[in-house]
Amino acid sequence: MPVASEDGSEERSLVSAAARGEVRAFEALYRRHAGRVHGVIARLVGGQGARAEDLTQEAFVRAWQALPAFRFESAFSTWLHRLAVNTALMEMRSRRSRPQDDGDSDEEVFDLLGSADSAGHTTALSMDLERAVASLPPRARAVLVLYDVEGWKHEEIAAELGMAVGSSKAQLHRARNLLRERLGAHA
Repeated sequence: MPVASEDGSEERSLVSAAARGEVRAFEALYRRHAGRVHGVIARLVGGQGARAEDLTQEAFVRAWQALPAFRFESAFSTWLHRLAVNTALMEMRSRRSRPQDDGDSDEEVFDLLGSADSAGHTTALSMDLERAVASLPPRARAVLVLYDVEGWKHEEIAAELGMAVGSSKAQLHRARNLLRERLGAHA
């Protein structure tokens, strides 16, 4: 196992070892990065726990498979994070393109707003920011998360989501307005 250092060479050493197939090195990378990867995926899919877990695992499987081709042109964490976002976005696109036969839809969280919970409270009244973001329509949520949380540029978002730059900007505006309405009405 690589020895710790202050200059980031430990991460580079772990990545190199994992790229050679050393499972323990990859496990160490997983432990370091799983939280952040899961966080961004959970925000993208609207906080759906099991779905976010599955996509996190899928992202790490893809990382394991692609690691031998990693060339250190960017930080490993940047590369992994982008791979995770792409994994979630691909899954979201595939869900959008197939008929919904199981009732599991990105729109379900949105549809539940305003309905009473088991205690008789209106769901929207107890909403926090994460739940408000999760309630956004999927494309608006994806643009908001990628732009405001992850720091992507509109050009990158547009290319990744297959939309015009203007559509990305419009979706961001829509998402922010919806959040203001939902959070402002219940503050």
